[in-house]
Amino acid sequence: MSSAPPSFTGPRPANWKSLAPSPLPGVTFAHQSSLFPLPLPKLSNTLAGLKHTLGPLAHSMHELDEAVSKIAEFGRQGGIGDKLHSRLEERKTEKDHEGSSWLEEWWDDLAYLTYRDSVLINVSYYYGFRPHPAHLPQAPSHRAATIVHAAMRFRQSYKLGLEPPETTRAGPLCMDSWRWMFDCCRVPGKTADWSVSHAREGDHGDSGHVIVLRRGRVWRLEPWRDGRLLSVPELQQQIEWIYENTQKEYPAVGVLTASHRDVWYKDQTLLASDPHNASILSAIHGAAFVLCLDTEKPADDVAHSRALWHGAVGEQLGLRARWMDKPCQFVVDDGGRAGFVGEHSVMDGTPTVALCDRVLDMVAAMPASAPSGLPPLDPGAAPTPLDWHVTQELRDAIAAADAAARSLIETQALGIVRTPYGKRAIKAFGVSPDAWAQLLVQLAHARLLRARGEQRAGATYEAAATRRFRKGRTEAIRVLSDEMVGWVASMDDASAGVVERAERFRVAVERHGRDARSAGLGLGVDRHLLGLRQCLDRDEGVPAIFDDPLVKRSSRWVLSTSAIFSKHFGPYGWGEVVPDGFGVAYMTGFDDYLQFTITSRTEMPHAQFCAELERAGKDMYDLHTALAQAGAAPDKAKL
Repeated sequence: MSSAPPSFTGPRPANWKSLAPSPLPGVTFAHQSSLFPLPLPKLSNTLAGLKHTLGPLAHSMHELDEAVSKIAEFGRQGGIGDKLHSRLEERKTEKDHEGSSWLEEWWDDLAYLTYRDSVLINVSYYYGFRPHPAHLPQAPSHRAATIVHAAMRFRQSYKLGLEPPETTRAGPLCMDSWRWMFDCCRVPGKTADWSVSHAREGDHGDSGHVIVLRRGRVWRLEPWRDGRLLSVPELQQQIEWIYENTQKEYPAVGVLTASHRDVWYKDQTLLASDPHNASILSAIHGAAFVLCLDTEKPADDVAHSRALWHGAVGEQLGLRARWMDKPCQFVVDDGGRAGFVGEHSVMDGTPTVALCDRVLDMVAAMPASAPSGLPPLDPGAAPTPLDWHVTQELRDAIAAADAAARSLIETQALGIVRTPYGKRAIKAFGVSPDAWAQLLVQLAHARLLRARGEQRAGATYEAAATRRFRKGRTEAIRVLSDEMVGWVASMDDASAGVVERAERFRVAVERHGRDARSAGLGLGVDRHLLGLRQCLDRDEGVPAIFDDPLVKRSSRWVLSTSAIFSKHFGPYGWGEVVPDGFGVAYMTGFDDYLQFTITSRTEMPHAQFCAELERAGKDMYDLHTALAQAGAAPDKAKL
């Protein structure tokens, strides 16, 4: 394996993904060889699963019958579906032998790397951290120093192979995506992006730099000195040097990374045409991670969310202190709030939750600090400013990127809804918190549509992790079902009593549970359909199933939902995936509240949806409270 990273200005290397090395032998990757390969569902099961999701989305019985007929034709014995599935089985055999998966390459490109819109809003995601531990100094520079120190300790442990792998009750998870956590960067390509890894084979993790961004200025911070990690006071001194020496604004080159990928490709080519600038790009790409030191002081969780999600908006954009192509960016603002911004293409949320969890656990365990007593920082040991050569052409590109980013940000609404109860109460009712959250969202959205005179629900995506399999990432849980629709209707049917509503609720929860388990086992509908379509030869006509309007509508995610959890997190979110849809990021792990972050275009009824979520949460709680009080007796259950 070559240790030299591919050029970030040339064509994408065919083997780009193999160039990210694994850590040294140890426990981190100990289970990789024993993981089962990503499965391939039976064609009949996928088509049956597809069929059962279409009813709630059909505009008429005729439309539903047409779709079902096309599904039957596609799945008939010896037909085109069988032929495509056989090709997919051959691909699976080949890719399993290579240690990959039948889906990996397609998913990388079709879901992320050939996507040309800005990663800002459309791809990136964020976590907001809870306040800095009260026993520690509250200066932003101290918070930033603790994060750098802990992240570097974690990175070293990972590189030595000492970090325990992520696990669930079902067993260990695939750790392959961790190879892209540090020392790498997404690169804009002419038609397809890729990621460049600067990690070194056999690295012991006792070196590596951090890029720090403030007011548009780029700094190179060296946390290691001769194999020794600087202490928190020493790192705080380094960071305060950056504050003191970044008093003015610098050219906002970081904003370029938020542009449409075609534009960013052109602008990066311009940037890299200057050898000095190319060396700064290399330093950014090869940094362990980026630390963003924001000048803003967001006042609440919504403002904090927006600052993390797309950078604060003012005379200067917060994006000037971002590099949106880096997979891991830690953010600390001048008010002391902190968080994380992730680039999604090579890593999903679960690895970065693990990263943040372990970093913040280490910070929480740090002892209270006495005054450091350090001598003044020797300028020769201070962070190094990396100042761009900025031509007028580059200034014009920055101005255009700034205007485009502002226009995109202005299209977005964001709100946070918290219920007055959480996991503890829901489990006392005997319900899965995740299923509860999904039913709550469905009830709220159905009421919103009804209030607007719309009768048909939109398709709902819930992300299911498939990392129990080698090279697994995610599968779609198709949340909307006949059972879900039946329960939602009962909640506003005056003739339905508590027992009927509760029974319909139970049936809908069971349906959701079965679909969620299937998706988590890699046996969902959507990835298999994608693979089947990819197996078409160029000279073959597209089977009618793929162009059917109802089938296409069933994977147009009007509600895009996903859940993560960390005890350290406050805000958490990302953007909607269709113009007339909502992004719904939620957390169900807190005992005292459920949290939903809702994003949408500003022209959508955003505030109304948030209000409906609050109402749905109350009505569901009241339903289960009434059921408990009534003892489910039929003569008491009619309300």
